[in-house]
Amino acid sequence: MQITVDMNLCESHGQCVFAAPEIFSFDDEDRLLYEAAPDDALLGQARKAAAVCPVRAVTVSPAAS
Repeated sequence: MQITVDMNLCESHGQCVFAAPEIFSFDDEDRLLYEAAPDDALLGQARKAAAVCPVRAVTVSPAAS
């Protein structure tokens, strides 16, 4: 899977971090960090993170081949 975050939309609400802590986190300066190509076993968490983002900045798509 491939995850993208539109940083122009992201307002750092952190809902993705709560929904999928194995994929998303904040650094020491509260900037969002994320794994762009996490293991497919985390697909459920990734989809939940995308769904709970209040500004719809998170997108989950199939891995590029």
